Amino acid sequence: MKRPGPLLTLLAGLLLGLFMLSLNATTGSKSAASPYKEKSPAVTASPTPSKAAASPSPSPSRAAAPEGVYTGRTDDDSSAVAVSLRGGKAIAYFCDGHNIESWLKGAVKDDGSLSLTGDHGAKLNGTLKGTKQLRGTAEVGGGHYSFTLDRAKKPSGIYRANSQVAGARIVGGWIVLPGGKQVGIVTRDGTPSAAPAIDPATGAVTVGGQRLTAHPVTP
Repeated sequence: MKRPGPLLTLLAGLLLGLFMLSLNATTGSKSAASPYKEKSPAVTASPTPSKAAASPSPSPSRAAAPEGVYTGRTDDDSSAVAVSLRGGKAIAYFCDGHNIESWLKGAVKDDGSLSLTGDHGAKLNGTLKGTKQLRGTAEVGGGHYSFTLDRAKKPSGIYRANSQVAGARIVGGWIVLPGGKQVGIVTRDGTPSAAPAIDPATGAVTVGGQRLTAHPVTP
């Protein structure tokens, strides 16, 4: 039997090479994807703020209304002034000790200011300076007065008596200043005159031979 010739062997090798090349081309696989896929960062939606009922802001605490009595003299030293404060209200007495006087009243504002009015167009305006002093002006009997009053301690203050004596109507007003000095007017049936001194401890006073009692004045 004859052995295949060199040409046949070369041809067989060539065919084998072409077959292998074709096989690689048809069976070559694509690169496998990495099994570790990168996860896209999760987008977390911001939670919608719940509409909780808004608590009302606490209202600022209101300062306690000033209380007490302030007494003193006008800057020209012609008259005395006293102002009594309580519960956001004020009552004042202006008196020269002879024939000019006025009772005034009104409210005290949150800022410590006050604007009081009385008969015959009388006015008194003032402002508290802390808790120890009250400064202001008064318009009484056609005159204009400025004053600075200090907070008073008992028995300083305002006193008033209102009574019928021997058929006559008697109304008295007194300002007891620090140190005990008193300024007051007693009006008898509409006629004013200087008031006799009262006993601040009891309010006792004698007018026209009759014993009366003057009481501290507060709003």
